[in-house]
Amino acid sequence: MSSSNAAVEQHTAIAQDALPANAYALQRTNQLAGLLTIIRDTKTTRGDFIFYSDRIIRLLVEEGLNHLPVVDKRLNYEGVGFEGKICGISIMRAGEAMEAGLRECCRAVRIGKILIQRDEETHQAKLFYAKVPDDIAQRYCLLLDPMLATGGSAIKAIEVLIDHGLEAMYKAYPHVRVVTAWIDECLNEKKYILPGLGDFGDRYFTSD
Repeated sequence: MSSSNAAVEQHTAIAQDALPANAYALQRTNQLAGLLTIIRDTKTTRGDFIFYSDRIIRLLVEEGLNHLPVVDKRLNYEGVGFEGKICGISIMRAGEAMEAGLRECCRAVRIGKILIQRDEETHQAKLFYAKVPDDIAQRYCLLLDPMLATGGSAIKAIEVLIDHGLEAMYKAYPHVRVVTAWIDECLNEKKYILPGLGDFGDRYFTSD
């Protein structure tokens, strides 16, 4: 076993042990480690950052879809289909980077948006805007956010979705599932992820 492979496998064991029961991480492969190395690099150009981020996003979306329930379908053959309709909810603006990846996997999927910003002094999440599909209570929701630090934005977003009619579904399926690409080491005193990716939204959407 090479030293690089050993490092990836060691991190895999540590990361998986640290995950709660309702959280799932992508399989730690050399490819994924390489993709993350590129987008972590502050010298990576915006074009490369977008390209390699999109590759990881596609992997995340596909893994997220794997966790949705399916039902048997019998036509002239036996197969399966998703149990219910799907929608995506992006946490603006960084989460909007994941919308294309979801659309590539789910044709004509409906997408809503939530704007949540963090108070830099208290680190508390504040809601500024929410627009979700009218029939969201009948859909399984994929909440799109490329980074999860304190979890404040995600928690606030889930509260908003419950207020928009998801309470019954939440009671029926209380274990919200988190699918992530990688578990980083820690947060610094400002509650930023280390080593992290920098400001994902700025790096993805702001021109060089």
